[in-house]
Amino acid sequence: MPADPSTRPLRELLDEVAAATPAPGGGTSVAWTCALAAALVEMASAFAGPGASQAATRAGALRERALALGEQELRSYRPVLEALKLPRDDPERPSRLDAALSAAAEAPLELARAGAEIAGLARGTAQSGSVHLRGDAEAGLLLAEAACQAAANLVQINLAGRADDPRLEETESLRRSAAALRAEVVEAA
Repeated sequence: MPADPSTRPLRELLDEVAAATPAPGGGTSVAWTCALAAALVEMASAFAGPGASQAATRAGALRERALALGEQELRSYRPVLEALKLPRDDPERPSRLDAALSAAAEAPLELARAGAEIAGLARGTAQSGSVHLRGDAEAGLLLAEAACQAAANLVQINLAGRADDPRLEETESLRRSAAALRAEVVEAA
């Protein structure tokens, strides 16, 4: 994938996701969704008054973090694919595959964390921000929850062979947290 995705037209990015290549894929798409959610929260918070400037600043930082994780996602699954190409009877294959899958779970875990945090920022903005931007804050919350859920799913797929990995429990907690924030704001409205 050439050039920084943040400097390219959306249509080009979508064409690359749709192409028959392993990347960009789910993880990068989750990162872009997370960044978009953060941008919405950042914007809505900017209009929410002086007390919301911390939320806007934090949302901006999370937007940048999500974009960086999207770049990381473009490369994170390559070692998994390389391990899968090893012959099934290669004695190194199981350990290489396990290590590669474990490493590939890191960026989605960070994205799940970011998505849950953005959802929390969105809740605050939706509840105390401008009534005229409540829909934007809620859209940010819904996108953040979706990013959190999808990222957590990727973590669980990558760690399917590691039932005792504490990251699995963390992803479930992040999922519940993001879903509860959505229910509190969107379903209660």
